[in-house]
Amino acid sequence: MNPLLVDEAGSGAHRHGATALSVNVNKVALLRNSRRLDIPNVRHAATLALQAGADGITVHPRPDERHIRARDVAELAGLLHDWPQAEFNIEGNPFHNLLPFVHALRPQQVTFVPDDQGQFTSDHGWDLPREAERLRPLIGECRALGVRVSLFMDAQPEAMALARALGADRIELYTEPYAAAHGTPRQAAELARFAAAARAAQAAGLGVNAGHDLNRDNLAAFLRAVPGVLEVSIGHALVADALEFGMAETVREYQRCIRSAGPGGQGAA
Repeated sequence: MNPLLVDEAGSGAHRHGATALSVNVNKVALLRNSRRLDIPNVRHAATLALQAGADGITVHPRPDERHIRARDVAELAGLLHDWPQAEFNIEGNPFHNLLPFVHALRPQQVTFVPDDQGQFTSDHGWDLPREAERLRPLIGECRALGVRVSLFMDAQPEAMALARALGADRIELYTEPYAAAHGTPRQAAELARFAAAARAAQAAGLGVNAGHDLNRDNLAAFLRAVPGVLEVSIGHALVADALEFGMAETVREYQRCIRSAGPGGQGAA
């Protein structure tokens, strides 16, 4: 059994009390793949992030390998063996290429995402109950391997109890609607919607993660408003910031954003 899979909500990984920061390195791989060189090196970028205080590394390998490739996933799994306090999170569609990585590498967490094979980026959560019976055996398969399972979900409070009934340990809230509303008159309503979804998930016994289009400008406000977020997974904005500030300083800045959220960013229930 994976030592981070301590309880049913997955809170065993919430080591230091604050929301954990998992750095998604997909966009590092996308830049690398634009030339037939190993520059930038994905493993090195992940190492810099971990050295600067990242709590974990996330990858989302797609079947066409347009960014993260299978060898990257294996190399990063090897790297994380040297960082036992950090978490490896592999995202993807369990009906495509995700499950072989889970069986081979046993990451601490797997996040099921309902992407189409050619989809540009993740843009919606699972449709429950429509997909429920397809997901149930795959969730059970991963949990039997000692891997925590998170479902990528829209902020729909009514869907959370069913996610838990399927055996999921956590949900990851798809935060693009909040990010699009940040700084507009719609921001307060979106935050209230996400807070309600988080509370419903927690009431059902699920841990709550969040991700998609979170950045230095909108992260703290989200964590102040949405209770008990255990982990945020951030890639595009963080890697873009790293081009300006460097990976290490960028990771430190995102951790400062998390700390600045106060009680809302400290795993409040």
